[in-house]
Amino acid sequence: MELAPVSLPNLLVAAAVYLGFFFALLGASMVLPGPIVAGFPAPDGSRKRYKINGMALWVTTHIAVIAGALLADLSLAHLIRHFWSYFIVVNAFSVAWTAMLYRSGRRRQEPGERRRGPIGLVQDLWFGVELNPTWRGVDLKVFAYQPSLIGLSLLNVAFAWAQWEQQGSLTPQMIAYQVFWWLYMTTHYYYEQGVLSMWDVIAEKFGFMLLWGDLVLVPFFYCIGGWWLLDDPRGPIGWPALVGLVGLHLLGLWIFRGANAQKDRFKRDPNTRIWGRPAQTMGNRLLVSGWWGLGRKINYTGEIMVYFSFALCTGLRSVVPFLLPLWLCVLLPHRAWRDEQRCRAKYGELWDRYCAKARFRMIPFLY
Repeated sequence: MELAPVSLPNLLVAAAVYLGFFFALLGASMVLPGPIVAGFPAPDGSRKRYKINGMALWVTTHIAVIAGALLADLSLAHLIRHFWSYFIVVNAFSVAWTAMLYRSGRRRQEPGERRRGPIGLVQDLWFGVELNPTWRGVDLKVFAYQPSLIGLSLLNVAFAWAQWEQQGSLTPQMIAYQVFWWLYMTTHYYYEQGVLSMWDVIAEKFGFMLLWGDLVLVPFFYCIGGWWLLDDPRGPIGWPALVGLVGLHLLGLWIFRGANAQKDRFKRDPNTRIWGRPAQTMGNRLLVSGWWGLGRKINYTGEIMVYFSFALCTGLRSVVPFLLPLWLCVLLPHRAWRDEQRCRAKYGELWDRYCAKARFRMIPFLY
């Protein structure tokens, strides 16, 4: 596909489309229904309440895209043709939003809490000033997942849309890629309240680091496999390879979502049942049932498997689509190590007993 040049008119169109998309999601998150769920205790002991309506946003997006295609001749292939214009616009938007968060957060800070000097300014911009900045009842840090994941989904679908417009059909590997991502996103929204137990939601302030990761890194990097599937010279892949890809994806997704859901249920109700049995614990604090009896961070293993299934849809022609799962192979083991340092400091001798019970970190019998 020939990409449109980056020009002022194209940048203005991209800005108008992205701002419309972003604020439509923000407005919809205010009015669409969803259960009210208590978050986990923040470092100061407080607990915030959240409206969990991501599934409603996800379904509404489907309706809007289908209606646009049927009634207004909408083509998401526009997003691919103008990819770099959108990339520049979203980067600029991330910088502007960071500056607004910094300004509003500084106004609410006590004088003794403020960092001083150029280094303090850089730290405040990068890491953020406020833990839970809120606008009109919407927690902005949790909301940022919506333009991140739904934006990524639209970019992924845009590759299939562009292939259909070019060729009049979709290759089996493109269909697999689209189905895998759709399952990944739909299961995310099915278990959406699990994001409230994530470390960045509980303890990290909302600054450029998290904001840029949500708005730019995830949508524009995580869709990288689509470029190799759009004009795929291999032709359709065979059924054995397709069955293997499906098996890898479903197994990884089961481990990833299942482990996270087990941990979230246990945190909310220590008397929950895991795999049909009462949850087994260490000191009534650490879960050793289900996936958590097999590995201390086995959810990360499942996530890496899922991302390898995305990359393998593109074949082995280039290492570039594999940069995402390979990056996770570095990021997630390091994160697992950091998590264990925090847990050892928090639980002390109980953590050592747990490690003796759940001996493996991410891969049973290997690591």
